[in-house]
Amino acid sequence: MTEATLPRWQRKKDARPSEILDAALSLFVEKGFRATKMEDIARAANVTKGTPYLYFQNKEEIFKAVIQVNLSSRFAELAEIERQHSGSAAELLQQLMFKWWDEVGCTELAGICKLVIAEATNFPELTQFYAAEVIQPSLTMVGRILQRGIANGEFRAVPIESATDALLAPLVLAMTWAHSFGKVVPEGAGYSYKNSRHHLAEALDLVLNGLCVPGKNNN
Repeated sequence: MTEATLPRWQRKKDARPSEILDAALSLFVEKGFRATKMEDIARAANVTKGTPYLYFQNKEEIFKAVIQVNLSSRFAELAEIERQHSGSAAELLQQLMFKWWDEVGCTELAGICKLVIAEATNFPELTQFYAAEVIQPSLTMVGRILQRGIANGEFRAVPIESATDALLAPLVLAMTWAHSFGKVVPEGAGYSYKNSRHHLAEALDLVLNGLCVPGKNNN
């Protein structure tokens, strides 16, 4: 990719748009995409109204940059961990899931997942962008690790797509819960546990035990 084909905010070597992206992330998570205005982003970033336009053509481009910088950029590191891993496929899945939870799932970034689900049909182009940048790489990576576990005799020969969904569902639930029901359901009502690493660990254990070949010690 040449410099001319890069997004404008990446071509400006002397520009510092990170403050704008950080402000946009917080506003998108708090207010939603539709309700967030360019002037809101400028105000939150403590810049003039016209400053965001020096780096981004519109709000949609800012949203895409937020996803690229904070989410899709992480998959290269995850792929490197996968490449270097010499243990079991179950251990690898747990390692990658917990890494995503610790760096994304229990942070403000998880609100992007909830936002996309809530506004998917209102902004189909952005939804498709998120699917290509985040969802598909996630499905591909987990599916590849499942194939690895099946090939080495660790996992049963299960349908890859269904098993991938079962593994990712607890993570998606925990992230969306934190930025929806988790904000309004009273503590101690029996639901807040879904926004916890412990709940994710229990859910993964249930799925991994269902995948493992009986008699194999994979943990």
